[in-house]
Amino acid sequence: MRGRPMKKLLSLPPNLVDCFHEVAGVATSEYFCTSDPVGTKLGSGGGTHWLLKAAYLHDKNTTETEDSSDQDFLRWLSSEKRILLHAGGQSRRLPAYAPSGKVLTPIPVFRWERGQRIGQNLLQLQLPLYQRIMDNAPVVEQFHTLIASGDVYIRAGKLQTIPQADIVCYGLWADPSLAKNHGVFLSKRESPDSLDFVLQKPAVETLARLMHTHLFLMDIGIWLLSDKAVSVLMKKSNHDCAYTISKGVDAKSIKNYDLYSDFGQAMGQTPTHEDPDISQLKVVVLPLEGGEFYHYGTSREMISSTLAVQNLVFDQRSIMHLGVKAHPSIFTQNCLNEITFKPTNENTWIENSYIGKGWTLTNHNIVTGVPRNDWHVNLSPGQCVDIIPIDDDKWALRPYGFNDAMRGDLRDPSTQYLGLPVTQWLSSHHLNSENIYGSHDIQSARIFPVCNNIHALGQCLDWMLSAPEKSLSQDIVCEYISANEISDRANLRRLHRQRLEFRKENLQTMSRNHRASVFYQINLEDLAHEYMQLGLPMPEPISSDEPLIKRISDQMFRSRLLELSGQDGSVHGASAFSLLAEGLTRSAQAQLQHPTLGVYADQIVWGRSPVRIDLAGGWTDTPPYCLTVGGNVVNIAIELNGQPPLQCYIKPAIHHDVVLRSIDLGAMEIVHTWEELSDFNKVGSPFSIPKAALCLAGFMPRFCQVKYRSLQEQLRDFGCGIEITLLSAVPAGSGLGTSSILAATVLGALSDFCMLGWDKTEICNRTLVLEQMLTTGGGWQDQYGGVLQGVKLLKTQSGFDQTPEVRYLGDNIFTDEAYKSCHLLYYTGITRTAKKILVEIVRGMFLYDTERLALLSEMKNHAIDMYHALLKSDYAKVGHLVGKTWRQNQLLDSGTNPPQVQAIIDRIQDLCYGLKLPGAGGGGFLYIMAKDPKAALRIREILSSEPPNSRARFVEMSLSKTGFQLSRS
Repeated sequence: MRGRPMKKLLSLPPNLVDCFHEVAGVATSEYFCTSDPVGTKLGSGGGTHWLLKAAYLHDKNTTETEDSSDQDFLRWLSSEKRILLHAGGQSRRLPAYAPSGKVLTPIPVFRWERGQRIGQNLLQLQLPLYQRIMDNAPVVEQFHTLIASGDVYIRAGKLQTIPQADIVCYGLWADPSLAKNHGVFLSKRESPDSLDFVLQKPAVETLARLMHTHLFLMDIGIWLLSDKAVSVLMKKSNHDCAYTISKGVDAKSIKNYDLYSDFGQAMGQTPTHEDPDISQLKVVVLPLEGGEFYHYGTSREMISSTLAVQNLVFDQRSIMHLGVKAHPSIFTQNCLNEITFKPTNENTWIENSYIGKGWTLTNHNIVTGVPRNDWHVNLSPGQCVDIIPIDDDKWALRPYGFNDAMRGDLRDPSTQYLGLPVTQWLSSHHLNSENIYGSHDIQSARIFPVCNNIHALGQCLDWMLSAPEKSLSQDIVCEYISANEISDRANLRRLHRQRLEFRKENLQTMSRNHRASVFYQINLEDLAHEYMQLGLPMPEPISSDEPLIKRISDQMFRSRLLELSGQDGSVHGASAFSLLAEGLTRSAQAQLQHPTLGVYADQIVWGRSPVRIDLAGGWTDTPPYCLTVGGNVVNIAIELNGQPPLQCYIKPAIHHDVVLRSIDLGAMEIVHTWEELSDFNKVGSPFSIPKAALCLAGFMPRFCQVKYRSLQEQLRDFGCGIEITLLSAVPAGSGLGTSSILAATVLGALSDFCMLGWDKTEICNRTLVLEQMLTTGGGWQDQYGGVLQGVKLLKTQSGFDQTPEVRYLGDNIFTDEAYKSCHLLYYTGITRTAKKILVEIVRGMFLYDTERLALLSEMKNHAIDMYHALLKSDYAKVGHLVGKTWRQNQLLDSGTNPPQVQAIIDRIQDLCYGLKLPGAGGGGFLYIMAKDPKAALRIREILSSEPPNSRARFVEMSLSKTGFQLSRS
């Protein structure tokens, strides 16, 4: 769906680097990972230096480039955008995911969200925001590097325009009581965008004093650096200022240098620490408006942050599954659980574990990595268990306390372990800190047993948690190792395989219990691949009583699963589209019609409509997406060469038949029977639209109130035959919504001819039904875009009733002389039918594809941005937003912009604020917003002097003030 993925550079725990791509299931071409050199502390600044150099040298060696000069590095740095994540810490306060890194912490599917992956982790949740920021970053300022922390999840809605600067830091408005634990950006109240200085973990009293003169934002660790700023950072993190890239990667030359304190406190107009190299950099601070910050740095935060995100939505209409937990802070994933939870089991996290009937949990318990067992375990409040595979056949056991910091000397009573002074725990277990290797720091202390069988593990767990009086025989414990050694020696592939084995059983349970689980709201494309990887059988069929949307997704999931196994899934795929059509046509079949002749014998009903150009939000109007969350579209109705180009003429016919004509196609057909009328799905038929329209108007038994024996009998009762003549003065595959608007024009003319009384809303809604009957699919924006006049925002809510709320907008940027000539419509002579594009994208909607749903959500929000720009009559802003719409369409379907079209665009790009192919794209018309009238003339000269083909030409466009019109002779 998307183009080339943005490169991600990750600093990880050393043991994770070699198996990261396998465990995380990501491509080596997209993710580069390394770790800080063992035994060194580089800090986030030095670590950034190390990570960039390592990635550069890796790419250089991969491409076999001999040049390794500083200039070559700078060319590499500016060659593409990159996201850098620092995720290589020891994770002392979150031991459960220390070996695999906090960035791979599994995160439960949000109960209110569609399209999340069943195996999602913190990394997958973090990246979309960072990618959005980088997509918005202006290349002209050479913003190619984003740096972020690996233990946070940040959510945001609308992103601000990124201004010109060397460094852009994102922050959140926060209460001083929270900000005191983080870095803080301070800006003078009279210049809130410019950074004055940075403080690290300032006292509340300090912030209270500064608030009279300054605004402050909490640093959330998202920094966007220009290439110039990266060069300065690398210089400052060197011991030797003469050190160059060409000398290679040498950890000894890199300082232990912190990005946020050392570099950060030298930034701003009046920095805390003076540094002439850094002070020359222009730093802008942007508030992440509406942003949400969730930290995953400790055991407590892992649960509280997950709970907070789960509770963002309580509206039961947005929650598909109907399960209710004993306590909202109980989280289970990838586990087999045989106990029943109680309301008292608050703050419980079980992942990648087997919890048998012999287990008893209380509260504040975290259990991870536990293999199948038959143990009897009683966890007291705050006791946590982590088991990690070591080598090929052993396990390390690490119990710990919910609030343990895992820091401090074993001889110091203030050091906590399992919620107790560590000296007390050692004494109760008859252990002497003097005899324990690494006792100066509990993280380095060898106190965790390694066993080679499950039974021995259970005995050790009992001894460490609740039965210190029992002694452990020498054959039970193979060795004792430290928390650091656990991370270094963990067999992460074994840990991952165990997780998959538990998930395999979970998925089968979830499918059987789909009413109370998230099964049919997760990414079903991803789930189908999981089923194939795990060798799972097809789920049992679901009941026809289930909600229609669930049945649709179920059929598409089955289709995809069969495809992946090399079988034919087309029957299920067709069933999904059929069920969708059933839902959309249900109302039309429930409202039966009785067509009655409403004209004189010599009268003609004449319907005519403009076409439309979608400016923003296209595709969000398409079922099933709009049925689940609604859609937003901004479009304009336009006439071509001074005329509405889509026209329909209906008049009485002498014989009791239906006569169909097309002026532009030069075709004619006479319909005598219902059977001939119902073949509107016949491939290549020039009259599919009027045939389906006649059916919806009541000239087919299933849509008619009165029972007739034949079409001719009905027409005799009607009083005459019907002659319909069509004219479409638009080339095929134009992208201007032609077929949908022509269908609406026919339906509108039939409504008048047959006295059906349909208003414009009913006409447009029936057009949606008509397109489902024709199996072309499609949404509602095309017909509403043409039937309704002018410039408008169309908004719908979830549900099968997709009647939009219409907000009309001012039209001066389209009609004023200063702008009128700047709007150009160029027929490229290249056509591309939308049906194949539509089917593929709609299938992704059925399957709740994560990236596709995220992009559609962004497109919905983008339509609101366009709405506000039009309200302000900001021509340049509207043009830039049209350009963004075009980029979004290409992300949704890369075929939207074929090379022949791009070749046209390349010739005029610099003369435009924005341009796009309307509709599904790939060809047809190109809508251009020139920068000014002179630029518009130059564009006309360029494309007219050397057209790309014999059909290419400019067509005059003008805003329609009427929309659909109806007249009688």
